[in-house]
Amino acid sequence: MIKDQSTFPDYMISRLRWLMLSRVMIVSFLLGLATFIQMKGMESLAAISTSILFKAIIATYLLSILFLVLLKKVRNLTINIYVQCIADIALITGIVYATGGIQSIYSVFYPLVIIYAVFFLSRKGGFIIASVAAIFYGLFSDLEFYGMIYPLFPIPLPDYPHNVGYVFTRMTTHIISFYLIAFLASFVVEQEKKARKLLAEKQNAFEELNLLYRSIIQSVDTGILTIDLHKRIKSFNRAAAEITGLSFQEVENRLVSDVFTAGPRLAEDLAGSDRLWAGKTRFEIPFPTAGKTLSLGGAISPLRDHQGQTIGNIVIFQDLTEINEMRETIEKNRRLSYVGEMAACLAHEIRNPLAAISGSIQLLKEDLARNETNEKLMQIIFRGKDQLENFLKDFLLLARPAPGVREKIDLREILREVIDSLRCVEDWHEPLQMKILFPEKPLLMEANKTEIRQIFWNLILNSLQAMPEGGSLKMEAGSAKDGQRDGVQITITDTGRGIALEDLKKIYEPFYTTRDKGTGLGLAVVKRIIDGYEGKIMVQSEPGKGTCCTVWLAEK
Repeated sequence: MIKDQSTFPDYMISRLRWLMLSRVMIVSFLLGLATFIQMKGMESLAAISTSILFKAIIATYLLSILFLVLLKKVRNLTINIYVQCIADIALITGIVYATGGIQSIYSVFYPLVIIYAVFFLSRKGGFIIASVAAIFYGLFSDLEFYGMIYPLFPIPLPDYPHNVGYVFTRMTTHIISFYLIAFLASFVVEQEKKARKLLAEKQNAFEELNLLYRSIIQSVDTGILTIDLHKRIKSFNRAAAEITGLSFQEVENRLVSDVFTAGPRLAEDLAGSDRLWAGKTRFEIPFPTAGKTLSLGGAISPLRDHQGQTIGNIVIFQDLTEINEMRETIEKNRRLSYVGEMAACLAHEIRNPLAAISGSIQLLKEDLARNETNEKLMQIIFRGKDQLENFLKDFLLLARPAPGVREKIDLREILREVIDSLRCVEDWHEPLQMKILFPEKPLLMEANKTEIRQIFWNLILNSLQAMPEGGSLKMEAGSAKDGQRDGVQITITDTGRGIALEDLKKIYEPFYTTRDKGTGLGLAVVKRIIDGYEGKIMVQSEPGKGTCCTVWLAEK
């Protein structure tokens, strides 16, 4: 079966090119040898026909060029190789004829042709070329023995037994060696093909396994990285890059402690003691990013080779930020549920006595003499009563927010009402620069007016209380989107004392306050109401520079 060039593997095409180059190199060597003989005029080799040898060498050069052209033009590579083999045998026969005939030492070139024929044409092709070589050499030997041709310049050898036995033995030895070389070469080639086939199968299996491994590692949503014994990162999957915001090129061959730099346990868990690295250990560390600080949790396990030797470590981690936030929310809700249970009892136990006390004080006020001392005492009593009523109202709103009737409201009007009301409270300190940026068109949403008023009352009051010596208060409102949801966004910025980072995490906790007269319920109530509207609140603050509070509420 004739194969075209496309059916041969690439390595066979490469071998064929090397064959053509080797032929040129060998012929060049013979050319140099012939030139040396001609220049030196060596008597022992003077009988060699250098002119015939030159012609054979030149013919070989021309054929090599022709073979190179055929390699590019002829698609049937098998025919190309057969042509080259037969042409080489013919050229070798010509060289043997020019260098002493049957006594020439250049008959050793025949096996070279048979060997490369086996490489390209397998065993069958090798035996065919061995047969061609046997025919050429046998026919040439017979023609010379029977005197039909004569070597141009036979090499004079003493006691040359030019008889039937000598010629037959030499011819038979060559022909048998041709077939023997073809057989041995074919055996080697078959073994090589089997080895190549087995290697290709193993390589394909390895590539499939490697592809499966990479697909699994790259598809999971868990961050996975591997580290060598020197604690340098060697792999970094897709999820790890998405979680950390770092690409593999940015972390490759870097120390793991240089990449994960935050957290008190980092040096111990990810870059430190061999005791922890010897077995599986879990960790949870903060990881700062451009937007916020993530909480990463994961585990470290030894990475071993097929012999069980430790060659590094594998780190698996996840972003626990949302889970921790959810855990904190659940914990807050749990605590608020306890507050809710107490609220019903406290409301009954406190409100009724408070109403009785308030009524009695009103009656006493009418009968008491009008003097300065009594007036001061009455003011103290009424302030205490108002504080207790406000506290009870916030407490009940936090524990069990009233469902309320929702209606279309304009947030601009609510904010203006709150500002006008706060101008009369004692926490309004001058000089106070007020900057209000509201859009001309209404900011409409469906909500309970009392609850929305409570949100902005508490937020603006906190800003006023943070500026006891006056300052600047800026309020900005407008339409804004949160993903696909339409809504309104209100930003309240002050230049007050600000909030420390350790306090910023606790501002929504009930009864947590940094002011002496505060109840710690204001922001807790705000957060509870906003969560009920599926809105969002974000507070940014820096001690000594002020606080910025942003509220987003859905339109419906």
